[in-house]
Amino acid sequence: MIVSAAVHPIVSGFHPDPTVCRVGEDYFLAHSSFEYFPGAPLFHSRDLVSWRQIGNILDRRGQFLRGDGRPSGGIYGSTLRHHDGRLHFVTTNVGDDMGQTIVSAELVSDTDHERLVWSDPVFVPQADGIDPDLAWDEDGTCFLTWAGVVRAEDGGRSANGIWQGRLDMKTGEFEEPPYLVWQGAGLAHPEAPHLYRIGDRWYLLLAEGGTERGHGVTIARADRPEGPYEACPRNPVLSHRSTPHPVQNTGHADLVETADGGWAAVYLAVRPGGFTPSFHVLGRETFLAGVDWVDGWPVFDEGRYEFAPDPTGFADEFAAGPLGLRWVAPASEPAKIASVREGGGLDLRDPADGSPGLLCTRVKDLRWEAEAVFAGSGRFEVRIDDRHRYGLVYADGRVRAEARIGGVTADLGSVAAGPEAVLRMAAVECAAETMTAYGPDDLVLTADGADLARLDGRYLSTEVATGFTGRILGVGAAGTGSVLRRFAYRA
Repeated sequence: MIVSAAVHPIVSGFHPDPTVCRVGEDYFLAHSSFEYFPGAPLFHSRDLVSWRQIGNILDRRGQFLRGDGRPSGGIYGSTLRHHDGRLHFVTTNVGDDMGQTIVSAELVSDTDHERLVWSDPVFVPQADGIDPDLAWDEDGTCFLTWAGVVRAEDGGRSANGIWQGRLDMKTGEFEEPPYLVWQGAGLAHPEAPHLYRIGDRWYLLLAEGGTERGHGVTIARADRPEGPYEACPRNPVLSHRSTPHPVQNTGHADLVETADGGWAAVYLAVRPGGFTPSFHVLGRETFLAGVDWVDGWPVFDEGRYEFAPDPTGFADEFAAGPLGLRWVAPASEPAKIASVREGGGLDLRDPADGSPGLLCTRVKDLRWEAEAVFAGSGRFEVRIDDRHRYGLVYADGRVRAEARIGGVTADLGSVAAGPEAVLRMAAVECAAETMTAYGPDDLVLTADGADLARLDGRYLSTEVATGFTGRILGVGAAGTGSVLRRFAYRA
């Protein structure tokens, strides 16, 4: 089925804050990942519409300090750029005190992108804020630009602003004190700056309006990286606010010059559903638009790209080798939670580190089914965070269904089970009794063919749970002797 990139994400599910760069014919795309480790999933494409994950940039704890491990902490908005034969990635790890984090990797081969080895980090503790960007001028001077707080001189209310400094990439020190360059086009929360040299001008692209329904993309330009900047008279240059468009919250865009000399942009957005105010459950996803330049300003063409989405289903029996790139852990590490058994399957254990103790994979579809086959015992849940989750727990010869919504936890019934149990979940069409109960979906929890619960999907949405992530499927231990035989997911 051919779909428009205006209504279907090019990378679906919880893949927010996209940042893109091109090296020859190759495009690389990275995302924020918040509390999940490994962090910053990395994708590769040759056509901008079909993407394949080739790694996670922050795959060592020395690169991604654990911080406080809170939901929606961790790895925030980032920038991925190519300079002097290396890919450079800069991000904010919220929850540590190291400022901004920079790693890089040499492109050794034009074809073997899976062997990228990312460096140990350089920290920039002086850059206090989020959403950093890297850009270089013709002399090789590196500019770090980020969103920070502007303190009111009279002690009044502070405001967000865009800061910049000339950076020594080797030391993480600024060559001179950072300076304020722009405070946006007048909308709330100017953030996610990206700085580009295009022709004779420097362009500063921002997200503004907050990452909810008022989200948008604005742009300004100057003759020098430090400004002064003039705003585009058509700002915001991209926004779906106050429209009936099925895709909302558009923002956090990043421009890229295409291999044929044109321009495109990736941006985040959501697909809400249900009765007003409507609810999005997959988190913020990555979309694609074409870009034209008119009178020296970008014009977004959301209908330019069409594509056939790749199938999102998979089955994993964990037969050999390391865990696949899809598997991550909130506030912990997959290796602490699971190990591959000889002959297949996973031994699951409690990492005893204060984390939820879950091995997780992102939900990528609005309607889906997933199955986890356990021996002995185990947990299977769908979650937004620790306080908003539905799950099945297999232990002591029974499977019980449970739900947690905020501070309330409920047991929803149980069924007897043998030495193995087949636990299933599905997101299905909402069966609301009233108009105001109509949500994005219902979630059905099943054990060995017996339905244990059918639950309102609204409570596992960002509008209820808050935060910056999306739905995740997780498996974990339930006491000792927990073995995951097989895991399968399909749209």
